[in-house]
Amino acid sequence: MQIGIALPQYGTHAQAGRIAAFARDAEAAGFDSLWVSDRSLTPVKPSDVYPVTGFTPENPYPREYTTFLDPLTVLAAAATATTRARLGTSTLNATWYPPLLLARTLTSLDQLSGGRLDVGLGLGWLRDEATAVNTDFTKRGVHLDEILDILHGIWTENPFEHEGPNWRIPRAHVDLRPVQRPHPPVLLGGFSPAAMRRIGRRADGWAGITMPPDQRAALWDVARRAAEDAGRDPSALRREIRYFPEPGSTPESIAKALTVIADTGADGCFFDFQRLVKDPQEALDLGTRALRRYRAG
Repeated sequence: MQIGIALPQYGTHAQAGRIAAFARDAEAAGFDSLWVSDRSLTPVKPSDVYPVTGFTPENPYPREYTTFLDPLTVLAAAATATTRARLGTSTLNATWYPPLLLARTLTSLDQLSGGRLDVGLGLGWLRDEATAVNTDFTKRGVHLDEILDILHGIWTENPFEHEGPNWRIPRAHVDLRPVQRPHPPVLLGGFSPAAMRRIGRRADGWAGITMPPDQRAALWDVARRAAEDAGRDPSALRREIRYFPEPGSTPESIAKALTVIADTGADGCFFDFQRLVKDPQEALDLGTRALRRYRAG
């Protein structure tokens, strides 16, 4: 299983001047991938509670989420500081962005990194964020399907045009091409049956999070069946898991958790320590010790 780490992006880790050094040191330490996620605002009175166990209307989201750096800017900094590690989004909230401009940025990142980009896309969980960027939260699944159509078309056709319910793109030359062909791998987030069926039909894999193994297996079966029904090879689908270690975690306990995740068949897992420790260097030190312990068996 490939092991990655979240880049410094949230809370006290959101220090733009340390991104490049963190990425360079993480790659040198042996991490296989570097990851970012996506926030647009943190309301004082949010419409929804963060959908992870332990959060309530009185404590609606991690306090670290009140400070955040732009994910694609962070990836660009990491791309110029590294040469080997994959660079991923888990996940980028696709419906916040005009798909034409999203395609331009993602293609530019794939070129900047020399073909190391993994595009993880999600739908978001906070209605207030959708309102703030003027998109309809209730139609986000339909919008994502059209965005996927546009991204695939821009990456594989030239000239390209699109006529859909939400976007119209006139026939145009698209000479900016991704390094990875036919396009960067597209991973989709989500935990509903509909989201897993979309992964099976349309994506290269799942951008998931840690959850009970039986729950994760049941969801994965939905994606695999959808892939088979669509005439695709279910064994080609990837699973990239985001892992938040619990308070008090040690390198040994983290390594054991990684073994459990690997035993479920995951292709990759990345640590996110931004809610566990206060400083990026502390996160990198803990992650490196856990990585070494896991690989030592």
